[in-house]
Amino acid sequence: MTYCVAIKVNAGVVFCSDSRTNAGVDHVSIYSKMFHFGIPGYRQLVITSAGNLATTQAVIARIRKDIKDGAAISLENVCTIYDAADYIGQLSVAIQEKYAQHNNSVNFEASFLLGGQIGIDPPAVMLIYPQGNYIATCDQTPYFQIGESKYGKPVLDRILRPDTALDTASLCALVSMDSTMRSNLTVGPPIELMSYATDSGVMNHSVFAADDEYLRDLTRSWDQQIVQAFAHLPTPPNNQSTN
Repeated sequence: MTYCVAIKVNAGVVFCSDSRTNAGVDHVSIYSKMFHFGIPGYRQLVITSAGNLATTQAVIARIRKDIKDGAAISLENVCTIYDAADYIGQLSVAIQEKYAQHNNSVNFEASFLLGGQIGIDPPAVMLIYPQGNYIATCDQTPYFQIGESKYGKPVLDRILRPDTALDTASLCALVSMDSTMRSNLTVGPPIELMSYATDSGVMNHSVFAADDEYLRDLTRSWDQQIVQAFAHLPTPPNNQSTN
């Protein structure tokens, strides 16, 4: 299974993804699901992926080839992030259709999160569906998830606002990931985190292994503070018996 989350706040964008791929209890592997493309000071883009591994790897390989070959359309020359989302969506659909021609009994669908900043346009985050269409975040929906989304959603809904600080958004993404790993063992480290401050031109990247002390401390602190908060909740009223 996979879990990826992307957050857009006024201060910038944050991406977080796990690295575990599961095709049954005997087929657990580690693959990075986060990919960075950029020209320092001008454009910084991040892609995370979920779904069929063959499809996602083929899409990323084609993106890299188009950049290397100087293709007419690539992540190095699209004018906007919307154009980038359209380009990735078309690649994904074409690759899915190609694979399905040879084996239509397999689900080759894949989803992507894309975000960052191009030129002077404001940063953006997009969710690209398997069908190739996409949507952008907004003030009411400042984040997107792909993969195993349900366990990490509550903290995102409670904390994130357009004016949330970038460090807080990064911490929120990590707590969301921790909650997901706690409830679903098919999601696991290494955990990758990328953050980009608006107009900075620089993407910051961190990787947390399973034995990373910060990750362990975060889990311990979150567990302890949840228990403490629960202990201070108001006691429910006594149940009233009815005839």
